[in-house]
Amino acid sequence: MDIMKWTKLGKIFDPTHHRLPNGCTHFAQSPQVLVFDEFVRIYFSTRAVDKSNGKYLSHVAFVDMRKNFRDVIRVSDHTVIPLGTLGSFDEHGIFPMNVLRHDDAIYGYTCGWNRRVSVSVDTGIGLAISRDNGYTFQRLGDGPVLSASLHEPCLVGDGFVKIVDGIFHMWYIFGTGWKIFGSEENADRTYKIGHAVSRDGINWTKEEARQIIPDFLGKEESQALPTIIKVDNLYHMFFCYRQSFDFRANRDRGYKIGHAWSSDLLTWTRGSENPLVHGEPGEWDSDMLCYPHVFECDGKIYLLYNGNEFGRYGFGLAVWDT
Repeated sequence: MDIMKWTKLGKIFDPTHHRLPNGCTHFAQSPQVLVFDEFVRIYFSTRAVDKSNGKYLSHVAFVDMRKNFRDVIRVSDHTVIPLGTLGSFDEHGIFPMNVLRHDDAIYGYTCGWNRRVSVSVDTGIGLAISRDNGYTFQRLGDGPVLSASLHEPCLVGDGFVKIVDGIFHMWYIFGTGWKIFGSEENADRTYKIGHAVSRDGINWTKEEARQIIPDFLGKEESQALPTIIKVDNLYHMFFCYRQSFDFRANRDRGYKIGHAWSSDLLTWTRGSENPLVHGEPGEWDSDMLCYPHVFECDGKIYLLYNGNEFGRYGFGLAVWDT
C-alpha cells in the first residue's frame, strides 16, 4: 500500500527562544499532544545540567499553542512532574511522557531514566495522573508499571497507550542488550518495539520479547517511540529507527522515521518508504528525523517530530496531505 503522504510545515517551537522551568535551556524532545477545545497542549522533555556532575537531567514541560500551530499562548513555568526520589527508576530524567484522557483524569505514561555504572542508563515506564487538566501530574507510586523482565532485560520505555474497545494497549520499546561495537569506547544499546495490554492501565501483560516490527537494517537496528492512529479501517504506526552505533553525528546511520500498518493491532506490515525526508543542508532537520507523534485535531491528521541533535533546537510539524 502507499504510505500516508505528509507535507512538512516547518519548525513550530524552539526552546532556546523561551524561558523554561527547572533551569532548562535546550532540547524540546518527544513532543506529545493533548487537544483542548480552543488550543493544544504539547508536552516535551527538556534538559538542565546536574551541577553535581555536569550531566543532564530531563524534565517535562509543555507549550500551549493555538490550533494554527504558530501562536504560542504560554510555556509552562512550573514543575509538571518532579523527578523521582533517590535511587528510583526516574531519578535522573523523564523522557518521554505520553498523555491520554481517561474518565475524568489525564494519564501520563512516563519513561524514567536512571544512570548506571557500566553502561550509561536504564529506563522503565511509570504512570502519573493529572486531575487539573494536565497542569501537574502525581505519580501513582514510586515504581514503574512496566520494566525489565526475563526476556526483556533492559531499557523498557517509550510507552504509547491507546484504549481500544475498553482495553488499554501499550506499544513500547525493550532493550535486547548492550554491546561495545568495534573501536567504540562506550557500550551502546539496541532496542525493539513490543506490545502489552491491560484492563485498567496499571497492571500490564506483555507479549514477552515479541518484536512486532521487522528490521530493515539488520538485527542491530534500534527502533524507538511508536505512535499510532486509526484511519478508516487501518491502524498506522510511526516510529523512528537507526543503527545501534555511530549514529549521533553520522547522518546515514542516524534516526529516520518509519511506518507500518495493521488491521488488528497484532500483525504489522512495515512500509518500504519513509514518510518524511530530511531537510535541505543547513536546515534544522537536515541530518536527523526522530521522535514522531501522530494525532488528530479538528479533522486533520498531524505528525510532530524532532530534527537534528535529537531535538536540541525544537520540534516541527507535518500534516497528512489527503
